[in-house]
Amino acid sequence: MIDFSYNFPSIRGVQAGKHYYIAMCPLKLIPKVFIFNEEEVPPSFRSQRVLNRSRIPKIAQYIVDNPNDYVFSSITASIDGAINFVPFDEKKNSNIGQLVVSMDSKFLINDGQHRRAAIEEALRQRPELGDETISVVFFLDTNLQRSQQMFSDLNKHAVNSTRSIGILYDFRDPLALATKEVVDKNPFLRKFTDSESPTLAMLSPKLFMLSSIYSTIKSLLRKSKNQVITTEELQVCLKFWESLYEAIPEWRAVERKELSPSNLRKDYITGYSIFLEAIGQVGASLYFDSSDKEFTAFGKLSQLDWSKTNKEWLGRAISRAGRISNNVEAVRLTANYIKISLKIELNQDDLRFESRFKEGDISDV
Repeated sequence: MIDFSYNFPSIRGVQAGKHYYIAMCPLKLIPKVFIFNEEEVPPSFRSQRVLNRSRIPKIAQYIVDNPNDYVFSSITASIDGAINFVPFDEKKNSNIGQLVVSMDSKFLINDGQHRRAAIEEALRQRPELGDETISVVFFLDTNLQRSQQMFSDLNKHAVNSTRSIGILYDFRDPLALATKEVVDKNPFLRKFTDSESPTLAMLSPKLFMLSSIYSTIKSLLRKSKNQVITTEELQVCLKFWESLYEAIPEWRAVERKELSPSNLRKDYITGYSIFLEAIGQVGASLYFDSSDKEFTAFGKLSQLDWSKTNKEWLGRAISRAGRISNNVEAVRLTANYIKISLKIELNQDDLRFESRFKEGDISDV
């Protein structure tokens, strides 16, 4: 008999011949019931990884900023202690009932410790959320080895969604919304943008990843995630991509099927994200610093040699080992060369990068 207990309305199920229970738990109970204090315990004696505390404020802010439509998946936990499942209809031995857990029991989170910590932080800011619920899947904890195996099994086959599909399904971030609208309204982008893959295979029929378009627009507008995008700024984006398409002969050759996307990637840097991110910075300089709001300077882009064999890209868009680069320094140096070619004045940061590049102070990009 359990004298003092937690009582959870639950559904009982069976996996691998063992019972488990799904319960609805008020958010205000989560920090009290599930205590995570394993940071100082060696990994071999823990059933979980150590909290990455840098993740918690972002998750907590997600709840606070979206109190009417946040979504959380279940927390998975093990119970080390006495339990009793009481069916609501004992005559039918129903699998719907009350999970009674001794207050002496220990609850161990197998999956969801960052959600638990974020809920605790969010409740400090919005205590009224405490009566809302999150589903918890309870397993019986037989021993540490079983809990460690559960953690491994739960995470072994987990695959993070790609950045592109995250943007595709994001209806809160104005920058994501603007990116999708630009792609939808530009026939060339609509035809050649991959909205799902993390990278483009060499033989892919697409030219761009949605995430690269997003990064380009972010650089062009000098915006951050979640900042408002005005109607005027959206028009700037549309004009930017129209002007760019007209200025890149290789893109038009792909559109006319005179050049395949795979051969474009094989021979030219205009088929890579480093070009897009660099040209986004160039577009921002034209729009904000040179007042070229129509991007007329892009007309000279067709005169540049975009082939990988052009030695001007070495150490900028192409590493000394001959590989396409895409780090911050490589993007900046590629943008600098395009600006110089278009006779766009370099700012102080640009000049510092150029000076370091010419002095060999920047490591191989």
